[in-house]
Amino acid sequence: MSKLVLNTAIAKYGHTSEIKNGNIHSDRFDMKHVDISPVPMIFRRMVRNLEFDIAEMAFATYICSRHYQKPFTALPIFLTRGFYHSGMIRHKNSNITNVKDLEGKRVGVRSYTFTPGVWSRGILSNYHGLDLDSITWVLSGDEHVKEFKSPGNVIESETNDLYQMLSNGEVDAVIGAPPNGSNDIIPLFPNASSLDHDWYSKNNIYPISHLLVVKNELLHEHPWLGSDIIETFTRARSTYLSGFVSTTKSKDNLDHSQMDFSKIVGNNPLNYNFSETRETIRTFIDYNVSQNLIPEAPEPEDLFFFG
Repeated sequence: MSKLVLNTAIAKYGHTSEIKNGNIHSDRFDMKHVDISPVPMIFRRMVRNLEFDIAEMAFATYICSRHYQKPFTALPIFLTRGFYHSGMIRHKNSNITNVKDLEGKRVGVRSYTFTPGVWSRGILSNYHGLDLDSITWVLSGDEHVKEFKSPGNVIESETNDLYQMLSNGEVDAVIGAPPNGSNDIIPLFPNASSLDHDWYSKNNIYPISHLLVVKNELLHEHPWLGSDIIETFTRARSTYLSGFVSTTKSKDNLDHSQMDFSKIVGNNPLNYNFSETRETIRTFIDYNVSQNLIPEAPEPEDLFFFG
């Protein structure tokens, strides 16, 4: 019996590289990898055209997609996570000296359903006490889920560059984008790392950015497939991490997208354990509801296929 061949679109991280190069695989399916750059185009093409059998997906895009009944389901494979204080910036000549100064201002973000934007708004509201409804959110791009309708305090810019929007005064600050090296664009939080530490210590939440989704028809036609995919990705992650235990390399040598944050979260920077991640998922769902991305909160378990 021939193996199932699945068109797959995921980025190459340290913990996925052995899957992409074929060294770690399943006995029951093969993955035909498609390389797409930038990675957000994977999300867009999956949401709009269902181009892949397995795809990397931004978490907020996925939650929005589920509301609009897109026919794919996430597995508990959390490919990327991050903290977001360092991705909030302002112009050096702005009169913003603290978070509350953002109220009544215009703040740029790539799209309203942009995952770093959702996390950033949630942190600004819940940790810093910012009134999100007082802000006009200015978008530099459109939404991956084209059925989504933005709240009334969201407008679109004709400029598709957040840094240009900030430099020309169209917006007062930007979320979801790090400083770009310009002397005129500076962090909103000069002490971003310490704030991330404090936020994590108080909430024990390591924000999920990207996860893995699979077409529903495949999960239904092949009941074993979900658990096999989970096992394959978990084995790749474990192999990757064990390489740093068995050598003199430190965890800081892992790909920077994850290991920059190991100093905050400790020994499990690539945690795929659903039960240990459930409250992080619940918090993000609540952010999506309070920010009007979806009308009501599903249970975390309802978003995932567990095999």
